[in-house]
Amino acid sequence: MSIEVKSLNEECGVFGVWGHPDAARVTYFGLHSLQHRGQEGAGIVANQQGKLAGHRDLGLLAEVFSDERLLQRLTGEAAIGHVRYATAGNGSVDNIQPFLFKFFDQQIGLAHNGNLTNAKSLRKSLESEGAIFHSNSDTEILMHLIRRSGQANLLDRIKEALNQVKGGFAYLLLTEDAMIAALDPNGFRPLSLGKMVNGAYVIASETCALEVIGAEFVRDICPGEVVIVDQAGYRVETYTEEVQPAICSMEFIYFARPDSNIAGVNVHTARKNMGRNLAQEAPIEADMVIGVPNSSLSAASGFAEESGIPYELGLVKNQYIARTFIQPTQELREQGVRMKLSAVRGVVEGKKVIMVDDSIVRGTTSRRIVQLLKEAGAKEVHVRIASPPLRYPCFYGIDIQTRKELIAARQSVEEIRQTIGADSLAFLSETGLIEAIGLDLDAPYSGLCMAYFNGDYPTPLYDYEESYLASLE
Repeated sequence: MSIEVKSLNEECGVFGVWGHPDAARVTYFGLHSLQHRGQEGAGIVANQQGKLAGHRDLGLLAEVFSDERLLQRLTGEAAIGHVRYATAGNGSVDNIQPFLFKFFDQQIGLAHNGNLTNAKSLRKSLESEGAIFHSNSDTEILMHLIRRSGQANLLDRIKEALNQVKGGFAYLLLTEDAMIAALDPNGFRPLSLGKMVNGAYVIASETCALEVIGAEFVRDICPGEVVIVDQAGYRVETYTEEVQPAICSMEFIYFARPDSNIAGVNVHTARKNMGRNLAQEAPIEADMVIGVPNSSLSAASGFAEESGIPYELGLVKNQYIARTFIQPTQELREQGVRMKLSAVRGVVEGKKVIMVDDSIVRGTTSRRIVQLLKEAGAKEVHVRIASPPLRYPCFYGIDIQTRKELIAARQSVEEIRQTIGADSLAFLSETGLIEAIGLDLDAPYSGLCMAYFNGDYPTPLYDYEESYLASLE
């Protein structure tokens, strides 16, 4: 069992650069800023004058490239990289990306952020036709579809393959003469294009990665688009007209870094608005507002400002604890949370505390944090959650794929309150969340995917349909 404070994990982050003399190192820096999107493995593939070479392994980015010589070997003016958290495929190094495919007529590097909802049926069909898979990640499926396409050129083969895969995907490909990015028709995952001072083009899962390497934001890659970057610059094409924006609301709530912008909306600002709306919807008298580090701090500050209740540092996160910590007993798992978070007794003792968090998944972490605060002497702990209750699984790239994992799918708000030991509990409404983010796109829920809260999935679930319906019984 992990002692991570959160129980949600996003699949990964992708980064690529074209036209920089030290592309692999730029990619390393870009991936470093995306490390929050995946800590299981990392890799980089570089274009060395038309020949592709790469390195990938399990672990954090700094661990994978701890030997400086590994980066030095990846020379060339183009590279793509990937940090991974698995939602499809096991933790084998074979599943670490980018994948590097070497065919008799071409080489292709491939990285993917998301989850395919028809991966099982596609893989079965491909294997029946003789395809041999070297991983059990759904990412490899795209390459088999590309190679089996009868289209005349690579771009058309990619477009044909993109129309066969379903679900959430942000792909980044590197060939001998181009870097190509593609986003699914709903745009579940963010993907942006930037440009460096020397003219190099950059593609990244989040805009914070552009800032880190000094690139200027050019544009978001939109649903159904393919962006081709080569020696002539960049151009944008589409592979489908059947698009409907449904950006993952959890990107704004929890996954993305607060200094990133998604579809023109700053993540920190959206989270602060969530806290403001929550304070309006569920006011409570208290001495202070505290946030759960780190993703809830923005919402907590918004709640404090709107309510007029002072914001205090009541919880401290140990930034240096190991990212995972497997322990055999409940006692040791409880100790793991204490290693990760500490309540500040001198701040909360004898006080009525409003604890603002961004979500409750299984309830175990919330219960432990409430317990920490009360053991530190908090007189009352009122929990306010800056998102609606998570009642439905995600099939587009988050590692929650059964309802039984979600406490809100089994218990009422009052029952959850009792389970976590809070003196009161309230969640942000769906309307409050949509208004706080403020996308205002011409699509249901103003362009957000709200399926986690209401079960209204923007796409068919394909391979997951039967198991999902069974979970509702």
